[in-house]
Amino acid sequence: MSRMAVARIDLQALRGNLARIRELAPEIRVMAVVKADGYGHGLERVARALAAADAFGVAAIADGLRLRAAGHRNRIVVLSGPDNPADLSEMHRLGLDAVIHHPQQLAWLQEDRGTPQLRVWLKIDTGMHRLGFLPEQAQSAYRQLQAMSSVHPEIVVCTHFAAADEFHNPLTPQQIDTFMQVAGMRSVEQSLANSAAFLGWPAACKGWLRIGGLLYGLSVVAGHTGSEYGFHPAMRLHTRLIAVNRIHKGERIGYAATWVCPEDMPVGVAAIGYGDGYPRAAPSGTPVRVAGVEVPLIGRVSMDLITLDLRTTPDARVGDEVLLWGPELPVERIAEQAGSIAYELTCGITRRVLVVEADVTG
Repeated sequence: MSRMAVARIDLQALRGNLARIRELAPEIRVMAVVKADGYGHGLERVARALAAADAFGVAAIADGLRLRAAGHRNRIVVLSGPDNPADLSEMHRLGLDAVIHHPQQLAWLQEDRGTPQLRVWLKIDTGMHRLGFLPEQAQSAYRQLQAMSSVHPEIVVCTHFAAADEFHNPLTPQQIDTFMQVAGMRSVEQSLANSAAFLGWPAACKGWLRIGGLLYGLSVVAGHTGSEYGFHPAMRLHTRLIAVNRIHKGERIGYAATWVCPEDMPVGVAAIGYGDGYPRAAPSGTPVRVAGVEVPLIGRVSMDLITLDLRTTPDARVGDEVLLWGPELPVERIAEQAGSIAYELTCGITRRVLVVEADVTG
């Protein structure tokens, strides 16, 4: 029997989520972040749906190559810039923007004679302490970039927040203040806000927004779903029941026999597992929907299969749909049970899942 796991990607949800960003921030340009294969939704598919974005954000030059090969002429920003000097020639050739965050990259650019001019985003470390020039280094780096003939004169200055999803955390306003206190930064093109900052920190919403999770309808705030903020989930992961078994009271279910049947009961087996990207860490009790009714997962998730308590669905039959996550069952609920986040779950869908496109959002 062929695998039954299917991820349906709602293109209208993607377009609608971008439109909502535009509606809420009509004067601000939007970079649609499509790294990690479009957060697991498919790079080319997502870019086609989000073609109205002002730019795409990617993690690798290879993604930029794929987007150019698909015919996209939007600005494409490589979010960690060049990894070696040879990357610069490919960025020139493909017309990719480069985020510059380290003195070594400046040294490579000093020797660069490529054309056309490279569009550059200068990253300042305001408190994330991952990538970026320290505030006291920013002006020098900016002047060096301005003096380079191979660099386009319009330089965007950006930063990244460490805790924007915590709306009462004082770190984000501190980072905003640090950014704005860098001499001269007020007068240049800026990019501060990611998805979480877009929702919770209006002072950061200027110049360019870098929106990832919200475009896919995913939560960017713990304890909430994307739908609660008016964004529609774009992925619906489902499979089928391949068995319904009567198991006696006291019998144990699955690997390591971790779950004991409290009574004689029907147990369903669904064709999905961690080999498809469903989280192995999902514990017994994680919600699943069978033929529209929510039931709990029982026993350990295996590579190809999960087992389900069907006592509340006595009419369940082989072939019934099993929904793992989607608009009716937010992926955030499964991620919370598994000790993860929605981003990791959608990014983790494997190649053996059949991915189909749809335009279904009302």
